Amino acid sequence: MIAPFYKFGMFGEEFSLIIAFLIGIAFGFFLERAGFGSARKLAAQFYLYDMTVFKVMFTAIVTAMLGVYFLGVFGFLDINLIYFTPTYVVPQIVGGFLLGFGFIIGGYCPGTSVVSTSIGRLDGLFFLIGVFIGTFIYGEIYPWIADFAKSTPMGKATIYEVLHIPYGVVVFAVVLIAVCGFAGATYIERKFQSKLFGR
Repeated sequence: MIAPFYKFGMFGEEFSLIIAFLIGIAFGFFLERAGFGSARKLAAQFYLYDMTVFKVMFTAIVTAMLGVYFLGVFGFLDINLIYFTPTYVVPQIVGGFLLGFGFIIGGYCPGTSVVSTSIGRLDGLFFLIGVFIGTFIYGEIYPWIADFAKSTPMGKATIYEVLHIPYGVVVFAVVLIAVCGFAGATYIERKFQSKLFGR
């Protein structure tokens, strides 16, 4: 095993921050090139006539998943050393609904608002300001909601561990879902584009 590099001490904390910064810039660049700096493009997802958001994000997820899986299989990556955010079922479901609601209303998620702001869009800037305000408010009220935020803990939870099925089976299933999802998204796009734009 030679990775994760940081966990094996191949570079220090300072250099890891530089790497994270560069990866963040690259991620933002590709999001912008995919059109994620435009609220119109992002909102089109919810009107079902442009499924680019679904396709790009699912591609990123599947690519990362396959990379991690095969690097682990070939002995380059120790998967057990990868950090997993602890699972708190109910609070994270509620948080997901709040994020989705904000996405629908504002046209951005926190990451895409940064992308939009970086290319000079005022709506992205206002949304990003809202992210900071919301984060501040959450920090201020956290003592009152801490019990809820830490409720229904599951620790480090993965699909294959929870369902007690082999890791490779989950990877294959997600790839299969992605293929079907892409086909379904393309069909939905064409159907709604035909209804809305007569094409």
